[in-house]
Amino acid sequence: MPRFINVTLEQRNVHCVARMLDDEAPRTATAVWDALPLSGQVFHGKYARNEIYNLVPAFAEVPPGKENITVTPIPGDLCYFAFDSDDLGNPAYGYAEDSGPTGLSQIIDLALFYGRNNLLINGDQGWVPGNVFATVVEGLEEMAAACQDIWMGGARGETLTFARSDIPPA
Repeated sequence: MPRFINVTLEQRNVHCVARMLDDEAPRTATAVWDALPLSGQVFHGKYARNEIYNLVPAFAEVPPGKENITVTPIPGDLCYFAFDSDDLGNPAYGYAEDSGPTGLSQIIDLALFYGRNNLLINGDQGWVPGNVFATVVEGLEEMAAACQDIWMGGARGETLTFARSDIPPA
């Protein structure tokens, strides 16, 4: 039976529903599902293009490793990235001390891609493949508009939450 999650921008009161990709990314989907709900300050992608994400402490007892990876996510892809704290410690990334990855040995980046033409390459690290663990099946258009508002209006004070959905999409 398919599993679904809600992806919510709390202050903007906007959400979309995504189906977990249990067949394509079973380890990642299970790790994320077992850890839900996961919330954190939202950030807008600086390099990848049409992406919002949050940073949370590592949550999987056994990291899922690479599966169903991409460097060209499409609209509606939800991706999992694992970073060491040193990977994101460069001041050029702009994380504030109270909202960024300070003090963690491993950081998980949970991302939603809401538009086309994304490319996961970083000037400091090169290619940054992500595990695609879910796909949006409802509400992407409204979420994309809210994501554009984050890009143009700012992310301060906004929380991105990933949580289990008890109700399948309409």
